[in-house]
Amino acid sequence: MTSFDLKNYLSAQRQKVDSALQAYIASFCPWKRLRDPVSYSLLAPGKRLRPVLCLSACSLVGGDENLAMPAACALEMIHTYSLIHDDLPALDNDDLRRGCPTCHKAFDEATAILTGDALLTMAFEVLSLDGPALPSDMAGRRLQVIGLLSRAAGCRGMIEGQARDLAYEGVSISQDALEEMHGLKTGAMISAAVASGAVMGGASTSEVERLDVFAQKIGLAFQVVDDILNVLGTPERLGKAVGTDMARRKNTYPALLGLEAAQQFARDLVNGALQALTLFDNKADPLRALARYIVERNR
Repeated sequence: MTSFDLKNYLSAQRQKVDSALQAYIASFCPWKRLRDPVSYSLLAPGKRLRPVLCLSACSLVGGDENLAMPAACALEMIHTYSLIHDDLPALDNDDLRRGCPTCHKAFDEATAILTGDALLTMAFEVLSLDGPALPSDMAGRRLQVIGLLSRAAGCRGMIEGQARDLAYEGVSISQDALEEMHGLKTGAMISAAVASGAVMGGASTSEVERLDVFAQKIGLAFQVVDDILNVLGTPERLGKAVGTDMARRKNTYPALLGLEAAQQFARDLVNGALQALTLFDNKADPLRALARYIVERNR
């Protein structure tokens, strides 16, 4: 039995997603002064983890990936907007993102704010596009995805997680509180990515439940590894600054558990995620490989 070729799979999926993103930018950003920063940020080299998870989940449950592509692109737009705003001087004040100057450094602060705003609203325009013309079952699925992403990106998801992250700087919190914060800040959008793909693929209730367990565990594992890489990584490899968590007195897993225990915690989470996929056959191999990649990555 040959092992799953994640490198080629990711490359092919990224190309599909980037092609779709380029088409949306051309359609929705006619004015060059806005199109340039949107393109700069959205098409910057990135993992495309959330859209790939979405497409993979759709395919796993027997759906057509093309039907999930609008959701995949919307996820990347929301994620990119969050990075642009996170990097602003009022928040993390970072100079480097995805190996390039951050949006407010490449352009200016006002343009970066507007670019983030544009991407967030564009995501929901993409999801509502052609809605009335879709068959009723597909329109219903698309509406469900809009609800999933709205909740995950909003004040019951990513935004609350980011607000907690700011509020907890310099404050000692428990591991339960840390996991809850990261479940909102990082995990909510990763869970929404998997759930959106499953919904667009017509997943059964039992499939959705298993995939939700998988997504919650890899979402937390992703953040744990991010915390570890902020300690062990380099700006050249990560494409962003390192050592910033300690400088800002943020609550992280290495700080709370110690480095070795944090690494083991990430491995345990991924093993739990893989266990949640035992219901599925080899169609789940892309998700299995992505789970392993999350804990083994160095960027």
